[in-house]
Parts: sequence; C-alpha cells; structure tokens
Amino acid sequence: MIIFHRFLIGTAIVFCAGFAWWCQAAYRASGSTPQLALAIVFAVAALALAYYLKNLRRFLHNAR
Repeated sequence: MIIFHRFLIGTAIVFCAGFAWWCQAAYRASGSTPQLALAIVFAVAALALAYYLKNLRRFLHNAR
C-alpha cells in the first residue's frame, strides 16, 4: 500500500510541476496575472509534495 501511495504522490508532483511550468509559459506569453498566481501556487504545491514524499516514512511513523 505504501508503494501505491508513493506512486500517487509522485504523479501529483509531476502534474503540479508540469502545470506550474505551463502556467509560467502562458504568463510570459500573455502577461496575465492569474497565470502567474497559478504558476506560483502549483510550484509551491509541487515542492510541498516533494518534501512530503521525501519524509513519508517520518510522517507515517508519527501518525501511528
């Protein structure tokens, strides 16, 4: 079950990072502030998920 959880978190990291990159590219093309905001939010989400995945064993150990 832990392997599947790691896979899902990894998939979420890839999605968040890819969407942040896409929003950043759209912001550069149009200068739209909402695109910049989305890029920042999803980049932070990718970083937070990466931190969670790196420390998953510690988080699960504390949940018991």
